[in-house]
Amino acid sequence: MRIIDSHFHWWPRSVFEWLSMREAYPRAAPNSRGGYTYWRRAGEPPLFDLGPDWFELDDQLAHMDGLGYEVDVVCSIGPLSIGFSDMPAEDGRIAATLWNEAMADAQRRYPGRLWASAAVPLVDTNVALEVLDHAICELGLMGVNLPGSVGDDPHIDAARLEPFYDRAEALGVPLFLHPTDAIFADMLEGYNGALHLSLGRVIEVSVAAARLIFSGVMERHPNLKVVMSHTGGALPYQSGRMDKNGKGAKLPHPPSTYIKRMYTDTVSPHMAGIKFAIEYYGVDHVMYGSDYPCWSPADALRLFHEIGLSEEDQAKILGGNARRILGLRDPNVAPPLSRQPALA
Repeated sequence: MRIIDSHFHWWPRSVFEWLSMREAYPRAAPNSRGGYTYWRRAGEPPLFDLGPDWFELDDQLAHMDGLGYEVDVVCSIGPLSIGFSDMPAEDGRIAATLWNEAMADAQRRYPGRLWASAAVPLVDTNVALEVLDHAICELGLMGVNLPGSVGDDPHIDAARLEPFYDRAEALGVPLFLHPTDAIFADMLEGYNGALHLSLGRVIEVSVAAARLIFSGVMERHPNLKVVMSHTGGALPYQSGRMDKNGKGAKLPHPPSTYIKRMYTDTVSPHMAGIKFAIEYYGVDHVMYGSDYPCWSPADALRLFHEIGLSEEDQAKILGGNARRILGLRDPNVAPPLSRQPALA
């Protein structure tokens, strides 16, 4: 069986080389391990200090080949997605274009083995729309990364971003919603990062998704595809509380209606949590993901198989759903007309 890993991180060196030439923050520098250290702000500890396992795509794919399965991958940005909105709009455009061109090149080099999603800077809505159209309509990327906040601003539901959601819906591309460590980190500091890594990221992605719901973004965009990372954060487990207390948002439907329209992955080191996410969202809304290199794909697969799903449901989650939800095409298949630049 071919498997599609919907939550896979590869970061191109070209972007980090550009970041290493910046004097302003955010910036990066090569480290002694063959990777890069990355800072959001001056005077703060590094946000990342990563080795080569994040940057060597051939080695990453070779690791997947050693799992005993045929594994294709979907590249998303993950926590770095905020970096493109941490800088002035034109710098964000340059950085995002470097990222998107590297991703498009990887798709060409590994047709049918790798699909990739776009970086978009969100500090200026017009720039965001231009970068989005270039990434999807010209470079052929399959989705867009949505950080949990715009820099330090948690309002990804800001009214000025409505045209961005309009366009993403019209293009039919998924938005990968992933935490970025920019908010909640201060209140959850200490314990060598244990508290923030355990809860902070879950809280961030949950709040971001809840904003898309309570603001009416999901109501106004019934065809918007939002992919929540990490089994949906806290939302599946607290959706009853959201329905009970969410009436103040004056939505036409209970909040859980919109949660269940979203999609999620199986990234959780907890078999019971994966099982509940499948039960809550429904088997047709869940895709296998490993979060590599943050987590072990071997462990991710082992926990998934422990659930004991039918062969039909396993086939959906391990590959069929990703092809359908993310619109993954085989090589040399033209994109749908809605993604053609002439109709942008």
